[in-house]
Amino acid sequence: MKRIEIANTSVTEAEIESVVRVLRSGMLRQGPQCEAFEREFGKKVGAKFCFSNANGTAALHLAYMAFLKPGDEVLVPAFTFIATGSTVTIAGGKPVFCDIDPATGLLDLEDAARRVTPKTRAIVPVHLFGNVCDIDRVKAFAAKHKLVTVWDAAQAHGATWHGTDVGAFGDFACYSFYPTKNMFVGEGGIATTDNPEYADKLKFMRSHGQTGRYVHTMLGLNYRMTDVEAAIGREQLKLLDQRIGIRRRNAGLLSEGLSGVTGIRLLRVTPGAESAWHQYCIVVDEKTFGCSRDALAEKLNARGIGTGIHYPRGLHQQPVFEDLYGKQRLPNTEALAQGILAIPVHHAVTADDARAIATAVRECGG
Repeated sequence: MKRIEIANTSVTEAEIESVVRVLRSGMLRQGPQCEAFEREFGKKVGAKFCFSNANGTAALHLAYMAFLKPGDEVLVPAFTFIATGSTVTIAGGKPVFCDIDPATGLLDLEDAARRVTPKTRAIVPVHLFGNVCDIDRVKAFAAKHKLVTVWDAAQAHGATWHGTDVGAFGDFACYSFYPTKNMFVGEGGIATTDNPEYADKLKFMRSHGQTGRYVHTMLGLNYRMTDVEAAIGREQLKLLDQRIGIRRRNAGLLSEGLSGVTGIRLLRVTPGAESAWHQYCIVVDEKTFGCSRDALAEKLNARGIGTGIHYPRGLHQQPVFEDLYGKQRLPNTEALAQGILAIPVHHAVTADDARAIATAVRECGG
């Protein structure tokens, strides 16, 4: 088998040509390409306001800066990338780590409800690996507890809930365009909102809070996207639906090939959702599969199949958060971290590749 990596970051000729045009124009910083990308992306996801920025972490940080006050608590699933929680702390709030539903890896709202206090200000549901949270339940939860909702959609470009893009819901949706994502520009992010007050803050805080030339009416940072990145993003956006379609086909073939394999559990897609399949993850039970997660990864690597572990520990187990907030136990998060393994699903994986990957996983057991 040819070598198949866990992600594909090859660029198209159209993307190269778009970058050359920007370089020749001399407009390298946030400019007309960024404005066009924001319009096109906002239209695609159904958001009223859409603001490009430096990366997905910046998108989250700006969203939190728009409403958090010192000491505010934010409900954060423990099974996610560190930026979901670290930017809460950097913005002056406190992340309150919640356990996850082991069937999906997504935030467990029942566990979150037990952690609500008078200081709770927001909830950050993560559309993990492109799988969509139950948006209706989250919206009802947020309304009941009067919480701001920041959807972490860093892995969910193209995901939908009952046919509507995940960018059309809630107070904020934050995207990343890191090279491993379904859409990538190198580094880059976007924050969307339907709230005009939040929109003003997102717009100006990404550029030092400057509302006029050398007039700064709020605190901000240099979180601008470049026109080089935006030009790539515009070309990537044109290919998103096609590439998501290939990912969904590949995910179906992987699920078909791995269904019923003893010791291999597939994460459940939320009913009513169409996953963007940023990652395709399996959960390995060493006792029944006959092979540990790490040993399976080594065997697949030897066959030319790349793998990834997302994530090897929960946020509550990160040393920085243990130092800040103390140790806690979140059993579902910890169990998932011990067994999870990502295998290739991206748009460069052919149908034959997907079938061969599933066969290889089956043959590595025992």
